[in-house]
Amino acid sequence: MAIRERLSGNEAVAYAIRQINPDVMPAFPITPSTEIPQYVANYIANGEIDTEFIHVESEHSAMSATLGASAAGARALTVTSSCGMALMWEELYVAASDRLPIVLALVNRALTGPININADHSDSMGARDSGWIQIYAESNQEVYDNFLQAFPIAEDPRVHLPVMICQDGFITSHGVENILLVEDEKVRELVGEYHPEHFLLNSKEPMAVGPYAVSNYYMETKRGQREAMSNAREVILELASKFEEMTGRRYGFFEEYAMDDAEYVIVLIGSAAGTCKAAVDKIRQATGKKVGLCKIRVFRPFPEKELALTLKDRKAIAILDRSEMFSATCGPLGAEVQAALFGVKSQAEAVNYFYGLGGRDITVEDFEKVYGRLEEIARTHEIPDMYEYIGLRAK
Repeated sequence: MAIRERLSGNEAVAYAIRQINPDVMPAFPITPSTEIPQYVANYIANGEIDTEFIHVESEHSAMSATLGASAAGARALTVTSSCGMALMWEELYVAASDRLPIVLALVNRALTGPININADHSDSMGARDSGWIQIYAESNQEVYDNFLQAFPIAEDPRVHLPVMICQDGFITSHGVENILLVEDEKVRELVGEYHPEHFLLNSKEPMAVGPYAVSNYYMETKRGQREAMSNAREVILELASKFEEMTGRRYGFFEEYAMDDAEYVIVLIGSAAGTCKAAVDKIRQATGKKVGLCKIRVFRPFPEKELALTLKDRKAIAILDRSEMFSATCGPLGAEVQAALFGVKSQAEAVNYFYGLGGRDITVEDFEKVYGRLEEIARTHEIPDMYEYIGLRAK
């Protein structure tokens, strides 16, 4: 029987870590992810897990220690947010290029400056090309479920890439929700024991990690990373299928909400999907207009073909980004989705919005206005401004 509980997103991640019982967890505190290592430290102090917790002097050291532990053959993870992730930047690329199957619990927070401790996706989106798998959650339930699937994805021989499990700071990390927890024995069966094939402490196979690649070899390593990221698609779906058999909860690359007949669609990532679903229900009940939502769960590897086929025949699409790209054209999600639509020669009108930067609220009424704008765009085929902010104060 599933265990019914009320937990914050941070508590849910820590609970998942307790169930997984990793070998090593280096961490350095930063808002709003600090609670996760605090909860894990309590589990260790109480003798509930035997994870080696390493107190480090910075986030760069946290990721460095995680890389070292993983290279030595340990199942390792760390936690961070915002500027802490920025301090890890160099090591993010090392983790991916060294093909180390580590997991990062990232509690999304706006990247300075100016200083802001609230949610947006500028930290993780800034690392979107670092070679990490990125999986996002709408709710506390989803971040818990995603975390349980992270190590089996990362450690699969077809993948061997680091995985970033993302949730929105304070909105889910500190908000308390009802949640269904999986029994410990089922988690152990899903995650299994980690048996690395190659590792530094294997006395029978001396090796080095942190190689230098001259021009004759560097491109081949990048191709290998790309192939692994492509392989991750299959592995992510396989794990999702196993998880559904175990829990009844279904996951894929993205979630379709009221999409069977939807003509006007919003595409977004993260916790705002819950508010958007409320807007979809309200509009459909009040007017019968065919509105829908496509919530991206897996951003890396990006599900380009699957998403394009889902969206190509709609009348109008709004792509909502919770981070800026400063390209003066669109945001990171906007760029990916529009490229996918172009690839299938979609005739759907598409517009990009920015919302929720620095934790700014987005309401049901805001989503209603976006859907109304989509209806107008579909009618007129005119998009006066592709670059708009939701909830921006007047000049």
